[in-house]
Amino acid sequence: MLDRYALRTNREGFTNITGTVQKSLKKSGVKDGVCVVFCPHTTAGITINENADPAVVHDILLGLSRAFPDRPEFLHAEGNSTAHLKSSCIGSSVAVPVKDGALVLGTWQGIYFCEFDGPRSRTFYVKIMEG
Repeated sequence: MLDRYALRTNREGFTNITGTVQKSLKKSGVKDGVCVVFCPHTTAGITINENADPAVVHDILLGLSRAFPDRPEFLHAEGNSTAHLKSSCIGSSVAVPVKDGALVLGTWQGIYFCEFDGPRSRTFYVKIMEG
């Protein structure tokens, strides 16, 4: 089963998509297996991190901006090299175990779509595999 979802993003930020992923899992009926969430964009990504304190997202974005500042030496014509660097650092997918019909996430963990070059219309995919 492969589900495709669309979302509209802000200029930069994290969107908690955990609930959407859980709906895909419930719809699949899979009790034990793996859930893969994939982002097909080169200036966005998918990550798992704390979903209890919004300051964590702020701090991650701040850290990424400091780690990957815009530089006049960048050659990419679109001018969004920092977004490409951030998305490469974060990654384009996560895999989450499924046990007893639930995502195996830690108490404070959530799944996030990470935008680094918005605002844009984006998509992500959820693949549930039994086994």
